[in-house]
Amino acid sequence: MFRKTLKKDPELFQNVSEGLRKLYRTKLFPLEDTYRFHDFHSPALEDADFDNKPMVLLVGQYSTGKTTFIRHLMEQDFPGMRIGPEPTTDSFIAVMHGEQDGVIPGNALVVDPKKPFRKLNAFGNAFLNRFMCAQMPNPVLESISIIDTPGILSGEKQRISRGYDFAAVLEWFAERVDRIILLFDAHKLDISDEFSEVIRALKNHEDKMRVVLNKADQISTQQLMRVYGALMWSLGKIINTPEVVRVYIGSFWAQPLLVPDNRKLFEAEEQDLFLDIQSLPRNAALRKLNDLIKRARLAKVQAYIISSLKKEMPSVFGKEAKKKELISNLGEIYQKIEKEHQISPGDFPKLEKMQELLNGQDFNKFSALKPKLLETVEDMLANDIARLMAMVRQEESAMPSQTVKGGAFEGTMSGPFGHGYGEGASEGIDELEWVVVRDKPTYDEIFYTLSPINGKVSGAAAKKEMLKSKLPNTVLGKIWKLADVDKDGFLDDEEFALANHLIKVKLEGHELPASLPEHLVPPSKRGTVMQA
Repeated sequence: MFRKTLKKDPELFQNVSEGLRKLYRTKLFPLEDTYRFHDFHSPALEDADFDNKPMVLLVGQYSTGKTTFIRHLMEQDFPGMRIGPEPTTDSFIAVMHGEQDGVIPGNALVVDPKKPFRKLNAFGNAFLNRFMCAQMPNPVLESISIIDTPGILSGEKQRISRGYDFAAVLEWFAERVDRIILLFDAHKLDISDEFSEVIRALKNHEDKMRVVLNKADQISTQQLMRVYGALMWSLGKIINTPEVVRVYIGSFWAQPLLVPDNRKLFEAEEQDLFLDIQSLPRNAALRKLNDLIKRARLAKVQAYIISSLKKEMPSVFGKEAKKKELISNLGEIYQKIEKEHQISPGDFPKLEKMQELLNGQDFNKFSALKPKLLETVEDMLANDIARLMAMVRQEESAMPSQTVKGGAFEGTMSGPFGHGYGEGASEGIDELEWVVVRDKPTYDEIFYTLSPINGKVSGAAAKKEMLKSKLPNTVLGKIWKLADVDKDGFLDDEEFALANHLIKVKLEGHELPASLPEHLVPPSKRGTVMQA
């Protein structure tokens, strides 16, 4: 009795990675193995899958700037890198951290137990000859790894001549990476048949997907609006979901902008994308947990499908004919399982793909339903996962803020070229003179029309004037709190000027600060604010 209690103790797992690894090995893997999950869906997970750094997968047609994007992030060339307007990257390159520059070829890479690529062995030599790992000491790679992929060309010829299933390889990576970035060229927007097929193969991973409309500095604002609209329309047809995929517009390389009209937009978009990538190490454990839950749900469905087929098979005669009949009626079996076990239709694998895979299987070797295996997985989803979720939160709060550092990420951190520096509430941050002084004469004229008493206007008088901005009361209330520096319920001429300056900041589309920055404190109040 005491031992059973110990087994359920949350302290059983030292950390989330170890917990996920143990749960997979002891509870989920037996179900996967019994019902041939690895033949139908995805190879078994290895220890390295639970321990590896967050990975970013870059996918796009040739010459959309995938390799240049990686170089831009790291601000450094990587081994095996080739850039050009023609299709240059013809391999999958895993760019990872290492003490020295070097390249590990695919065949050596898939036997390394410390790397999460061992199961790629199944794609054969044609793929392994086109797969390598570029290692280098780079601060960005201390937190994330990046997967560069071959450029996708138009037409059928190169799709057939690859010698391996390109979409299947991308799907394998998609299951294991933390972020998938689809790159498009704003200058020549075109989605080939193979690219459409690839995007559809990534269908179950929309939550990881981000879209980058690259080289947007090569076209005018009007053309950019048209290209953006065309991209959203094309994606809407391929990614058949009600949610809109997040699209980042910009020019992701370290060269001067050709058409600088949209510089501010590009800077804001780049900052948003960088913040998204920088959040990956912090959310890595949660992503692995989420992927394990997805996998467990699919494994349960797989068990029901295989056991149902086994149950319908005759024991002696007519096995081949029955197999064909069952494959043909698989849709009806799906519906039966759906009703019997209350499973969502979205949890079932694609019907056509499943029928194709079942053709090559020996139904006699399928296992009957083993309720104990399913109960173990149900217990894992209901109890163990909840415990691990709590551990994820504890790990996040106990660890110092994990983020991607180095390379292009450093350039936007601080200093005059930091995002938003010298704009909005930050305007005048490095000036000796109080920035509000510039417009104070105009604000003073309004101030004296409000009949100040003892050099101050009341809240009621100031409110009438501030309401002319048409800003909501919630915003004006915040501005009042920031401007009433001495908290006496009145505004003197400097505080009134400050209130108007903050109104201007908001009307220009900038956010208000949470507390009044030092450079905005009126000169006559600076001593008292410091003391307070």
